[in-house]
Amino acid sequence: MNTKSFYPLLVVGGGIGGLTTALALARKGFPVHLIEREAEFGEIGAGIQLAPNASKVLDRLGVLAEISKYVVYPEGIVWMDAVSGKHITTLDLGENFVKNYRYRYFVMHRSDLLTCLLQACQQNPLITLETSRPVVRVEDLGDAARVTCANGEIYETEALVAADGLHSVVRAQLIDDSAPVCSEFVAYRGAIPIEEISNHAGLNNVFYWVGPDMHLVQYPVRRGELYNQVAVFKSKRYRPGSDDWGTVDELEEKFSQACEGVRTGLVKIKRNRRWPLFDRLPADNWTRNRVTLIGDAAHPMLQYIAQGACQALEDAMCLADKMEEFGGDIPKTFAAYQAERFPRTARVQTSARQFGEIAHIDGMGLILRNAYFAGRVSDDFTYTDWLYGY
Repeated sequence: MNTKSFYPLLVVGGGIGGLTTALALARKGFPVHLIEREAEFGEIGAGIQLAPNASKVLDRLGVLAEISKYVVYPEGIVWMDAVSGKHITTLDLGENFVKNYRYRYFVMHRSDLLTCLLQACQQNPLITLETSRPVVRVEDLGDAARVTCANGEIYETEALVAADGLHSVVRAQLIDDSAPVCSEFVAYRGAIPIEEISNHAGLNNVFYWVGPDMHLVQYPVRRGELYNQVAVFKSKRYRPGSDDWGTVDELEEKFSQACEGVRTGLVKIKRNRRWPLFDRLPADNWTRNRVTLIGDAAHPMLQYIAQGACQALEDAMCLADKMEEFGGDIPKTFAAYQAERFPRTARVQTSARQFGEIAHIDGMGLILRNAYFAGRVSDDFTYTDWLYGY
């Protein structure tokens, strides 16, 4: 028998973006009900990088101190040539960086971040949480919205916030039913015990080993107990609608040209799952009446500037600020939230694509890139001020 419930504010999706949204709204005094499709709250993947623009949000939400118990503060972000093994450039994350942005850059395990956010939500009396609620139907009622789950549960709400990710059901049914764009790149990732790392690994930095249509990212997580590695490459076998591409054989073939340090690190990369990389072109609308999107549901982006989760955190805080500003007037809140966030997220989306092109360039472009960055000083924040200083 179907049951129907009403909640003034309903969040769909219990990942980092959804939990942050619920927490941000509740901290402003608004009661929130959140539903998650899976039986338990959890994050797939290992490491996550959080820049000062994200740290600021976590501080405003009162969870930064708890999260800090699980993080690693790298000394720098170091670009290395994956083929020659030579240093390209470094972004110093030390004293001048903190002075400039007021917050530190840190890395951590995704599950640790989600756990901290989940516990903060569970401790807030204005937040209620439900799991095992996969959404199968969404209806725009004009002055309300209705959500139907696979188990027959029906929720009606005055404000629906969809944080249900790249393949958002809410987006597909109410906003835009086009498919995300496949970049033809694929990632293999995982964290290993810190004692298993090679002599080539750097314990105090985020390392980007960049090469033609490939890169390897390495950094420690969970207080330095684990070492996160992500190997990314472009598949030559990609075909739309096919799942027979980005294979382990391609991984080995693509990285065979890499230097010894990269090849040694690749030995420890988990091969039991691959992640095809998708994004979308910026969309100038992700709101319909009493429904809006945040995070990857609204503006999925490639991982190359490590801003996917950071932008979801910014979204959540902006939405809560607008809700407070407009006294809970949903149409005004959603319109103002989208108007403020669209220019910012569109720039981050397109910048992520451009950054990937720079990282994966070959031939004369690679030579010019390396030569250009060779003259850059490590505490030059020209390229990051617009992003981290938001």
